[in-house]
Amino acid sequence: MRLGAVVLTMGNRPEELRALLDSVARQDGDPIEVVVVGNGAPLPELAVPGLVVRTVELPENVGIPAGRNVGIEAFKVDGADGYRVDALLFLDDDGLLPGTDTARLCREAFAADPALGIISFRIADPDTGLTQRRHVPRLRASDPMRSSRVTTFLGGANAVRAAVFTQVGGLPDDFFYAHEETDLAWRALDAGWLVDYRADLVLHHPTTAPARHAVYHRMVARNRVWLARRNLPAPLVPVYLGVWLLLTLARRPSLPGLRAWLGGFKEGWATACGPRRPMKWATVWRLTRLGRPPII
Repeated sequence: MRLGAVVLTMGNRPEELRALLDSVARQDGDPIEVVVVGNGAPLPELAVPGLVVRTVELPENVGIPAGRNVGIEAFKVDGADGYRVDALLFLDDDGLLPGTDTARLCREAFAADPALGIISFRIADPDTGLTQRRHVPRLRASDPMRSSRVTTFLGGANAVRAAVFTQVGGLPDDFFYAHEETDLAWRALDAGWLVDYRADLVLHHPTTAPARHAVYHRMVARNRVWLARRNLPAPLVPVYLGVWLLLTLARRPSLPGLRAWLGGFKEGWATACGPRRPMKWATVWRLTRLGRPPII
């Protein structure tokens, strides 16, 4: 089981990036080839003993999903549809793998279950060890130490089998930020793949608030609409979006945040969402049995 890794960076956390690469180099088993994508930022020399690191510098910030797609493409075999690796790790540039067995456990999980397409890691604060509720990719998120089958995954702390990208394509470029993982997970599930949350696979990452990004409210709302329009059967689109509208209002965001959210919601309806490939009703039932029906 050959593993590669994609790391996306804005170039503003060089020390953390080097620490992450060191933690990848310490992984048990065969060396992991790493592609670091500078998303609109120049990259420093990233020579790490025991690690093959390639770099790609983009002239501008193309967003998280498009940047990660550049990294995925870098692992393609020249002139072919296949990849040089069997699975890819996706890691945040300010994250860290505290254990040396993460790569080995990923290899074993993929080898043991040919239908397993995506593994979502547990994100824990390096100082407190706590996992934020939003980092547990299921509705019943009170126990982050419980592993389970899930219907989405965490963007900067996961492993994806290369065959998933071959079959269903990469992340949606135009999303820029937010919900791109769920879009890929839904397409993978519709194609028959499984998604697992593994509490024993840990990425250390400082506790943060998602709303720290200035575009958070607008992108979350716009991409939620795009996600539904792209992937859900027509009768479920208004139900799903109506539920999220009510949930957003119930959370009582600040007035500027609500205005940005409503603007993004409107934008999601008024702009192109990309190709529409509604999931099968059998997949809707499958998501429901996994505890997250696609109406929430």
